[in-house]
Amino acid sequence: MKFAQYRPHPWHGLDAGREPPLRVNAYIEITPYDLIKYEVDKASGYLRVDRPQRTSSQPPSLYGFVPRTYCGERIAALCPGADRGDGDPLDICVISERPIQRSEIIVPARVVGGLQLLDRGEADDKVIAVLEADFVWGALKDVAELPPILVERLQHYFTTYKLVPGTPAQITVQEVYGPEHAERVVNAALEDYEALRRS
Repeated sequence: MKFAQYRPHPWHGLDAGREPPLRVNAYIEITPYDLIKYEVDKASGYLRVDRPQRTSSQPPSLYGFVPRTYCGERIAALCPGADRGDGDPLDICVISERPIQRSEIIVPARVVGGLQLLDRGEADDKVIAVLEADFVWGALKDVAELPPILVERLQHYFTTYKLVPGTPAQITVQEVYGPEHAERVVNAALEDYEALRRS
């Protein structure tokens, strides 16, 4: 029997998933019920408060990252106009029919597409996935099969969640992509992580 004697770091100590790039683990930092932006502290692995949300915008899905990924030069190469990756693990949004109100959980997810975000010169992709074995969404294989309103809400959230009233938007969604490009994005993030680990 394998087990961790101590709590593993969620970025470095958890597996990326059963069959990446399309079947991955998502470590959840934020739920649709959170009005605070939480992020994993890179040193300790515990959740920390990043900032209260300035506006009424709430995440429309579970939101976290894929362990053992990194957004570096390979991710940047896939995003036109990007000077670099954002230097964080690859973000993932997981859609679930049943409400999940807890964070700091590992969610088995199947990747169906993603949003190509450009944030002040940084590639900041948001992979979109469905909860594996979900009774409503579990059979989906392509983001195009989701109701358009769900994708629209994700786009709106990520273009406004850092917005300061009276200042121009700094984030653009350049493209909504399907599973083929999402596979390239996840593979690039896995390779960027290996390069980071070796450096």
